[in-house]
Amino acid sequence: MELFRGKTLLRKDGSLLAADDVLSEVRVLALYFSAGWCPACRMFTPVLADAYRHTKNHKVEVVFVSSDSSIFAMLRHMRQSHANWYAVEYGDPLRQELLVKYDVTGIPALVVVKKDGSVVNPDARVDVTTKGHQAFLDWLAFS
Repeated sequence: MELFRGKTLLRKDGSLLAADDVLSEVRVLALYFSAGWCPACRMFTPVLADAYRHTKNHKVEVVFVSSDSSIFAMLRHMRQSHANWYAVEYGDPLRQELLVKYDVTGIPALVVVKKDGSVVNPDARVDVTTKGHQAFLDWLAFS
């Protein structure tokens, strides 16, 4: 995705990886807008994490876009309930660009996009909640 070109992504262990490397083989990207302080997010995150862990196809990736109030809160939230997916670095202007581009006005939100940035599903929470890891495979059909 063009928006991620030259960016660095964060893992819950604190490691940083080049987004270009992480996303090079990815065909579908699930952008997860969430925060640790959000009760609905705390309910949905384990559901998404379970579906992600059961997904064997790595052509789909989740990237967390945090609305936490600090890097410490963000990392605590990631370590407590996230799967081993990636996150936009705290404070990166990309967060705001993604919120605007995909018209995210509330959290939790899960927006699934193709590599070219076009939207596959603007409200993919329903897919994950009803289909589990099968949702990830279904999204690939649109890529």
